[in-house]
Amino acid sequence: MTSSMDRRLRKVLSLDDFEPLARRHLPGPLFGYIAGAAETNASLRLNAGSFQDYVFKPRVLRDVSARTAATDLFGETYAAPFGIAPMGISALMAYRGDIVLAKAAEEAGIPMIMSGSSLIRLEEVASIAPRSWFQAYLPGEPERIDALVDRVIAAGFRTLLLTVDTATLPNRENNIRAGFSTPLKPSLALLWQGLSHPSWTAGTFLRTIARHGIPHFENSYATRGAPIVSSTVTRDFGKRDHLNWTHLERIRKRFPGRLIVKGILHEDDADRAVATGVDGIIVSNHGGRQLDGATAPLHALPDIVARVGDKTSVMLDGGIRRGTDILKALALGARFVFVGRPFLYAAAVAGEPGVARAIEILEKELLQDMALLGICGVRDIQQDHVRPAWGRRNL
Repeated sequence: MTSSMDRRLRKVLSLDDFEPLARRHLPGPLFGYIAGAAETNASLRLNAGSFQDYVFKPRVLRDVSARTAATDLFGETYAAPFGIAPMGISALMAYRGDIVLAKAAEEAGIPMIMSGSSLIRLEEVASIAPRSWFQAYLPGEPERIDALVDRVIAAGFRTLLLTVDTATLPNRENNIRAGFSTPLKPSLALLWQGLSHPSWTAGTFLRTIARHGIPHFENSYATRGAPIVSSTVTRDFGKRDHLNWTHLERIRKRFPGRLIVKGILHEDDADRAVATGVDGIIVSNHGGRQLDGATAPLHALPDIVARVGDKTSVMLDGGIRRGTDILKALALGARFVFVGRPFLYAAAVAGEPGVARAIEILEKELLQDMALLGICGVRDIQQDHVRPAWGRRNL
């Protein structure tokens, strides 16, 4: 890390501090893609606000000198109870973005989930960071399901995550207003964005093209997909609106490793997923990027834990920015959480050192907050450590 970059990162004191840095560094359409959600951004706001609906009841005069954030999940020990959520086109935001995220996570001892909308071949990430997980968007087409699952198995991924809340493309007006599309369509406005953001253009875009060619969607299915820049090509999303429980059963029979479903918000769906044989559930509303007005995952969490928490590992994704957020999710029954946007901002502005700094910040906050809460281990936190905030007792 250069001394100037080192000084810059030392000034980053929270995950939120990466966002304004990324706003300045990235072209407007790219920043808008990360920051925005669907329609009115209602669910995006709900995700962040939901953590304010709960407050702590800390215990005192406890010896917390031996505290640790280490967490067991699926028979593996991770350094902390959080990981990096799947985020598409990361390699357009940061040079070799998926690899940057995976390597930083591997070094820190936490999981990273590679997105099915990524621009680097899944085999490359699996070889560099073998503990990474792979997330798939699949259509209701058995032959495409089988081909991608077989590819994931051959690559060596031991954990496959199926995202199930993408039956159709959402109404992301923010992307259109920001000038973002996939593929990106060449235009004078896009050219100006590149010229006015030279560090991104030289350090990420041109560097990628010079060394690896025009990026393509490499992992949507078993074969190579559309390029990231094209005036004529459109992406193939397949028959995602055909995907149903029989397809999940098919994946369960075919994939020998851990199978996780992401995008569950209703306890009945959680129950059925468990009956199908999944190993874990991630309670998520896709970061507010799908159905606008969908409930915040933290609000859905208690009912899902009450229904299936003793049968499977329930995890949470959405809105987490602080160590206190993690502790509230754990108190309400989550075994693990995932964080998305801040890690991608960190990768965009500072590469692997940026992601490492983001992980360091969140883990440090978590350990400080554990001491102040009066616990030594993440499994020590109980539901009675939190309560609804004043005036919100009927949550």
